[in-house]
Formats: sequence, structure tokens, C-alpha cells
Amino acid sequence: MELKLDHFALYVRDLAASERFYTQVLGMRLVDRLGDMTLVECAGISLGLVRRPEMAPAERTAIGDPLARAHHAFLVDAAGFAEAQRTLEEAGAPTHGPVSWGDHECFYFLDPDGNLLEIVTPPLTPR
Repeated sequence: MELKLDHFALYVRDLAASERFYTQVLGMRLVDRLGDMTLVECAGISLGLVRRPEMAPAERTAIGDPLARAHHAFLVDAAGFAEAQRTLEEAGAPTHGPVSWGDHECFYFLDPDGNLLEIVTPPLTPR
């Protein structure tokens, strides 16, 4: 059996604000609006933004100590790394890093609902 990721989902409180963040700031493509869920696409993988207005506000302190916490990572090439960090900072998203892992770099950021996300460059040598 071969598995391939089809989609993943994140809970969000404000669906419209999240849609704007993921499409306008991160540049994902709007796929569909399905009631309490908006689908956006990133490099062939769908992300479901699932509206949960009753959700308690996320604890935003994870950005200060993001290592070994649950998160989703988005791969960019080395040239896009600085642009991604600048774009997110200009949008007011909390960021942490960059963090150098020797063969690649990353930085962490929060979406409007406090979901922990990461921008990562490919390793210099294949894994």
C-alpha cells in the first residue's frame, strides 16, 4: 500500500480572515468554499480551513519555543526563504527564527488563530 497526503485540516475561528491569510499572504490558491470549511491548495495538497468559532483562542506562546511542537511545514527554495520571512513579518504574523540545522534553515510563524507553522528550506544533501 502506498500512501500519499491528500489534505490536512486546521481549525480556525474566523474563516474569512484565515482565507485571506492563506491566499493573500501565503499565496495559496482558493479551491472551494464548503459551508464551514474553505479549501486552499499548496503545491497539489489541499488544506481545509475548518470554522470553529467556539474554539478558545490559541495560546500564542508556542512561537517563543516552537521546537518539538506539533506544526505544519511549508518548503521553499533558498531564494524564497528571506522573501517568505519578510512577507509574514510585514503581514504582522509572529515569527521565530531563523533556525539553522546545519544543512537547512527554517523559521516558525503563527497564523491568525495561533496555529504553529514553519517555513523550511530543502536540505543541502538529500535525506
